[in-house]
Amino acid sequence: VAPDEIYNLAAQSHVAVSFQQPEYTGNVDGLGTIRLLEAVRDSGIATRVYQAGTSEMFGGAPAPQSEETPFQPRSPYAAAKVYAYWMVRNYREAYDMYAVTGILFNHESPRRGETFVTRKITRALARIVAGTQDKVYLGNLDSVRDWGHAKDYVKAMWLMLQADEPRDFVIGTGEAHTVREFLAAAFGLVGLDWEQYVEIDPAYYRPTEVDFLQADASRARTELEWTPEVSFEALVLDMVGSDLAEVGLTLETARQRVEAGLVS
Repeated sequence: VAPDEIYNLAAQSHVAVSFQQPEYTGNVDGLGTIRLLEAVRDSGIATRVYQAGTSEMFGGAPAPQSEETPFQPRSPYAAAKVYAYWMVRNYREAYDMYAVTGILFNHESPRRGETFVTRKITRALARIVAGTQDKVYLGNLDSVRDWGHAKDYVKAMWLMLQADEPRDFVIGTGEAHTVREFLAAAFGLVGLDWEQYVEIDPAYYRPTEVDFLQADASRARTELEWTPEVSFEALVLDMVGSDLAEVGLTLETARQRVEAGLVS
């Protein structure tokens, strides 16, 4: 095969798991990127490579974070991605490869993994309305994140590989919301008070927390002419609607169950 474009989205991408399996995370997320870069270099194929970075690389750096913000990784996952970032940049400069890193902030959709906080919330909400779950257990509700829709961010990935010159970009909405706000938006769609259904479990706190991530995607907006199209509210609606459908409900029938007192 001689691909025109390669998108390296493969990773152990769960922050909490990276604390439990740091060696595996470093092998996949860090050295895995090197293996791909070496394969491209050895093949001699004139391909363009996209490497999936992450806002977690910024860690404790002050918000908003841009391409000029120094990395302060606070997890094995973030540290492995920082290593991959610098190796991509090194191969680009040393071997004149078209290789770039997209530093994407949290991108969500109905396909989000079930252990990630947004999907955990919307999936639990659907089950609570359906009567098959009573509570959802979460960690730090004060964490602030810049949440956007995955389909907007995939378009940004593609645009990065269409540019005349390879360059790294921060991708995000520029809006910041707490986990509490996500809970309020999701549960509010069906008329429930989230505080009645959420319990705090210290097991979900990270050994080192990342408190505030918010993108400054000015470079992408200017150079790639990229603008996110899905709002925070529309993203939450999409995820809630999808998980309600999984339990045989629509937003309307979910509200009817709540109004009829069928949700305890």
